[in-house]
Amino acid sequence: MNIVADENLAFTDYFFAEFGNIQQQAGRTLTHADVENADTLLVRSVTKVNAVLIENSTLKFIGSATIGTDHLDINAIEKQGVAWSNAAGCNAQAVAEYVITALLHLNPSLINQNDQFTLGIIGLGNVGSRLAYMAKLLGWNVIGHDPFVQRETIKQVELSELLKSADAITTHVPLTQTGEHPTYHLINAATLAQMKPEAILINSARGAVVAEDDLIADILKTQRKVVLDVFEHEPEISAELLNVISLVTPHIAGYSLEGKARGTQMIYEAFCKTFQYSANKKFETQLPSCEQFFYGNSIKQTLKDYLSEIYNISRDDANLRATLKDGKVDQKAFDCLRKKYPLRREWAAHGGPKA
Repeated sequence: MNIVADENLAFTDYFFAEFGNIQQQAGRTLTHADVENADTLLVRSVTKVNAVLIENSTLKFIGSATIGTDHLDINAIEKQGVAWSNAAGCNAQAVAEYVITALLHLNPSLINQNDQFTLGIIGLGNVGSRLAYMAKLLGWNVIGHDPFVQRETIKQVELSELLKSADAITTHVPLTQTGEHPTYHLINAATLAQMKPEAILINSARGAVVAEDDLIADILKTQRKVVLDVFEHEPEISAELLNVISLVTPHIAGYSLEGKARGTQMIYEAFCKTFQYSANKKFETQLPSCEQFFYGNSIKQTLKDYLSEIYNISRDDANLRATLKDGKVDQKAFDCLRKKYPLRREWAAHGGPKA
């Protein structure tokens, strides 16, 4: 069997080497010629899987080790008769922990504010629901909005109520442009105007959920603190944008070792089901042990004492800003940051909680 895989997938050899020849390639630049004679294609979100890429190929299975599917032209895939799978929820825990880390980095005093601090979560799927659970462990007040999901444990409100009430707002939605509730430019001039000027905004979902020009204008007016892990025109990111954003990271919110490994395992299991193989491998057997920061301490005390050791988010910010060249982020340097990213461990690996 011929398998073409994004070179940045974790544990590809462990899960797939027994099934055939693996060709590891840069996912962003894959062409039809790269996949036309392959049986299986394994990708991440940087690969646009469409008719141009896969038509008249020998592909039988496409696996994307990602939560989202907006990079997959599912109609084109199914028209070719190709089985496919993504890895919904694989890095949800990592993203939830990223959001809390970003908030505490911007304002360490939030660790002691309990229910005086209100976190507004837009999108209550795998990530949003886990984040709500973790935020409640810190004593924060949590409100959520999702027209498609009802969560008994989360107070759900209309979007307008969330926008005006929350002290921080974080987005965890897929990127959609059609239907009754499209998320493209969900955060725009009108919705930004409804937010408190001092409310923090975090986007670690998809870049185009936030209208970039409107965001820049809002920050210049309000001096709002904003955290971006994704960007509307990614990988093209302007110095104009970076200069007004409080905290930036190179699309790595979900880049925990557990999240990456879990994503590969999920598409491995779908692959085995498609080809009727026995799926008997687990990513946990491949993970090294790490320091137990949470052992014997409360979650609040541990985060006060060891947050930067668990995840030094300021390093990611500095590394991304260092890639600016001629007024914008250098694309090759951006991709290199992601390719060589030192995968962090989830809190549970350090003895901490998970949703």
